[in-house]
Amino acid sequence: MNKTSGFVRLVNPVASAQKPHRLHESTVTLALRGLSGEFGRQLVPADPALGAGLPRDGVTPEMRYALAVRLIAETAPLRILPEERIVGAATYREAAYHTTPINGGPSTSHLTLGFDRILPLGYQGLRMEIEQRRARKDLDAKGENILQAMLVCLDAAGIWHRRYIALLEERIGQSSGDQRAHYRQVLANLRNVPEHAPGTFNEAVQSLWFMFAFQRLCGNWSGIGRLDQMLGSYLERDLCAGRMTLDEAREILAHFWIKGTEWIGRDEAPGSGDAQHYQNILLAGIDAQGQDVANDVTYLVLDIVEELHISDFPIGVRLSERSPDKLFRRVAEVQSQGGGIVSIYNEDVVIRGLVKFGIPLTEARGFANDGCWEVILPGKTAFGYRPFDLLIPLQTTLGLDQDQGSAPAYHDFDEFYESFLYRIGETLEAVHQGIDASFADGRPATLISLLIEGCIEKGRGYYDHGARYTILAIHAGGMADAADSLVVIKKLVFDERRLSLQEFTNILRANWENHEPFRLEIRKTLPAYGNDDTEADAMMIRLFHDYTELVGRTPFRNGVYRPAGISTFGREIVWRVHRKAMPHGFRKGDILATNFSPTPGTQKEGPLAAIKSYCKADFTRLPNGGPLEIRFHPSCVKDAVGIDSLAGILKAFIQLGGFYLNVDVIDAVLLRDAQKYPEKYPNLVVRIAGWCARFHTLNKDWQEMVIRRAEQPG
Repeated sequence: MNKTSGFVRLVNPVASAQKPHRLHESTVTLALRGLSGEFGRQLVPADPALGAGLPRDGVTPEMRYALAVRLIAETAPLRILPEERIVGAATYREAAYHTTPINGGPSTSHLTLGFDRILPLGYQGLRMEIEQRRARKDLDAKGENILQAMLVCLDAAGIWHRRYIALLEERIGQSSGDQRAHYRQVLANLRNVPEHAPGTFNEAVQSLWFMFAFQRLCGNWSGIGRLDQMLGSYLERDLCAGRMTLDEAREILAHFWIKGTEWIGRDEAPGSGDAQHYQNILLAGIDAQGQDVANDVTYLVLDIVEELHISDFPIGVRLSERSPDKLFRRVAEVQSQGGGIVSIYNEDVVIRGLVKFGIPLTEARGFANDGCWEVILPGKTAFGYRPFDLLIPLQTTLGLDQDQGSAPAYHDFDEFYESFLYRIGETLEAVHQGIDASFADGRPATLISLLIEGCIEKGRGYYDHGARYTILAIHAGGMADAADSLVVIKKLVFDERRLSLQEFTNILRANWENHEPFRLEIRKTLPAYGNDDTEADAMMIRLFHDYTELVGRTPFRNGVYRPAGISTFGREIVWRVHRKAMPHGFRKGDILATNFSPTPGTQKEGPLAAIKSYCKADFTRLPNGGPLEIRFHPSCVKDAVGIDSLAGILKAFIQLGGFYLNVDVIDAVLLRDAQKYPEKYPNLVVRIAGWCARFHTLNKDWQEMVIRRAEQPG
């Protein structure tokens, strides 16, 4: 380990090569402080007396929420570090736990706000939009109240801004020399934004962070969206005018990235990881007119992620067959450093799927994610999803929902399969009924509603169908396990008639007890999804097609769009309690497949075979998406040849028609060591699902899931 200004440099243990050092040493040191948890340990709880003082009578829930936001702005501790170039900190502890400080109750996540629309307008533009809407005088009382509450939230943001201005002015008066000049520059970049439109790149970065940080301070966990599209034109103008160099811009963006570490170190017990705050960023792709978005900011971001290895802003890069080789290789270079921080979307497939679902082309081209990986339209979507486990209807079809008795009788596999589909249909109708009863409760989220298109015009909030699109996606889990199980049932029970369905069901009820040779035979000899096997993949595609057809029968109901998705998001851990032993050779309690990836232990032909299997699906039928995760040992990408090969695999994924791919570079042996000696690996980052996490912040179950995926035994 190296020493840097008194801090231990956190060397990435899986890095494939020596990383370049482009950033100033003081920037690296500040990043290390954030990664060490210094700032997260400084979070403070809001005074309970503040919430007790909020009016309960005579005000609507929307206005009460807005008054709480104002109290947050007035009372939250401020933090300005002498070294930082970007200011604004979410310092209330409740916010880091997904609750609204002072007001209490849940906050909002799984969305990406319309920062792209508001950045060039400033809060002043929002005020004008609200006042113009009110001036039409056709809002009902509820709508008028919501817009008044929005104005209170904007006033609150102004209060928070003025407090930071005053603190900077105080710091300037108390300092001298270089430090005073630094504070003056920070103040100059903050003084006019985000109230007004930014005029420079530095102002634009500060404005974006300040808007985002105020949402975080109030407990909301939003994605950021298409960062390079938002900031690229500001940088281009500054470069052309000679006001900025690329090196200076990289430093400013690096300070933005460091701000994302401010919740590391909060006193939370290990669980699903310390970076699960849904603050994803997208890069590259095309704009609404079909023009390429990638610019200098795109590559500066990849530089920063490569050097600082900060995982708190997971990156999704939109790629297509039109993307330059330079971008494919740069993505591969950063992915080779491990951590799974950078993933890719096949933007042409995503866009075609959205258009097929009914989204106008110009809007579909603007897709981002919800702060995780699910596809949404940023700043226009109120989003949620409803997961279900495909293995539950499969277990019922097998008779595993009962511990004893006769298994259902089926004449042939097609009859068995149709019964399975019928039970999936029953499950889906129950999901639809649950959706009908949700997302219309009208609970206040006024600060969120401000930055969602449609809410001002309709005079309705985020949770009251105010957004242009209200989407509750339906997500199936267990796809690979269900398909592999169907292959086994078809082959052994109905084709070869090696045993009856009753006999197989009894074996599974007994959790394979006294049938270990048979279980191992299935595991070793029968085909499985993820190996580019014709038989296994045909079953997967059949199931995929029928699942998406069933969901597609109800794309819209009761004001809610209901696209199909495939995911587990780590639910393979909690779902194992309800899952029985499965026909493809797994016991009760085993951790099975993640998302749309092969089941751990079944993939024998390498990552390219997994990609080929996955890409046989027609993803235009899956508007909300489904991820494939692949892993490489660090030795595979340790040099230029390995990185070229990885870039080639990314291109193959795009050419074959994949949807979303996450690549992680990890060593299972190293993970075992990190599990035993966490102090040796303080910044070992691993990909979980739509987020990354430092490995030591995962509990034992989550760690085992990650290790199991990395081991991939035959």
